[in-house]
This record gives sequence, structure tokens and C-alpha cells, in this order.
Amino acid sequence: MTAKRRITAADVTAMEEYARERGVRRAAIRALKKDRRVAVGPDATFYFECFETMLHQVQEMLFVEKGGEAQLAGELEAYNPLVPQGRELVATFMIEIAEPARRARVLAELGGIEDTITLGIDGETVVAEAERDVDRTTAEGKASAVHFLHFPFTPGQIEAFRRRGAQMRLSVDHPRYAHSTIIAEAVGAALAGDFD
Repeated sequence: MTAKRRITAADVTAMEEYARERGVRRAAIRALKKDRRVAVGPDATFYFECFETMLHQVQEMLFVEKGGEAQLAGELEAYNPLVPQGRELVATFMIEIAEPARRARVLAELGGIEDTITLGIDGETVVAEAERDVDRTTAEGKASAVHFLHFPFTPGQIEAFRRRGAQMRLSVDHPRYAHSTIIAEAVGAALAGDFD
């Protein structure tokens, strides 16, 4: 079965029905996200998105903000670019530091971090491409805590990614934050479903 690539109004559940099902749906999304999350180093987490995670985000925004039909077009415009298109992985990359003073200090040193991220597969390297909808690094070199990344794959890289036992490593190579981690087999299997 081919994954859906675009959320439409027809995919969105009516708010009354969503309110009734919200608890069950949120539990299902938490379970889905478990194998789509990769921590790299002490402060960075990658949340790999898919049709289901983005549809859930649209539903939640509509539920919480109660903007109805007038809000829907904006939510679809915001979240559809984060649905993988068959030859890529898409991730929300977050620098997660709870303590405000430390967070401000660390982010002030991480300008350009979004341009230092790679995914390695058995000797192949996929370089992340950051969304450029807004500047996520200021002129002073302060990084945003949230970035949206696309990992474009060649057909050969997709084949390597799907190969059982492939060694996959997610890396951040910023001068002030250089960490990498092996992607667990369960995560690799979940993400392989994002490809055509």
C-alpha cells in the first residue's frame, strides 16, 4: 500500500467526532511516534514525520484553536510540506533544554546547526535540507529551537536504507554540538514505510 502524500479536507474528521475519539487517537499517535523518534546527544531530538503525524497535528490545531473551516486551509498549507513525498524522510528537529537560562546560552552558540545534519547508510551520506520558510538562525548566530528538515534520497540510498541489517547513523556536526547515534532497527523499519 502506498503512503498518502497530501492531507486534504476530506481526511479531516469533524470536530464533534474527533472530540469523542481524541483520547484513543492520541494514544495511537504516541505509539506510532515511539519508533519515529531519534535522540542525538543530550539536547537534540529528531521526530520523523509522516502523513499520520501531520494529520494528527492538523486535527489538534483545529480542535484547540476552534477556527473551523476558516482555519483549515492555513493548517493544510503549514503541515502538508512535512508529509514525506516518497523519496525523502522529513523530520522536526528540536533542541530540547528545559532550563531557560541554559537553553538561551546554548541556542546562542548553535547558529547554522540546521546545515550540519546528515544521515549515513552503509557508507552513503544523505545531507539534510532545512526548510527556508523563515530564518531559523539570526544574524547574531542564535539558532531556533525548532527546525524542519528534508532528507532527499536517491533510489540507491532508499534500497540501502531498506536492506535488512543496514547500518544507519544520524549525525549533527556543528562545532558546538557534534554528536551522532545509530538508528535502531525498529526505527529504520518504521521510516522505510515513508518511501514509495
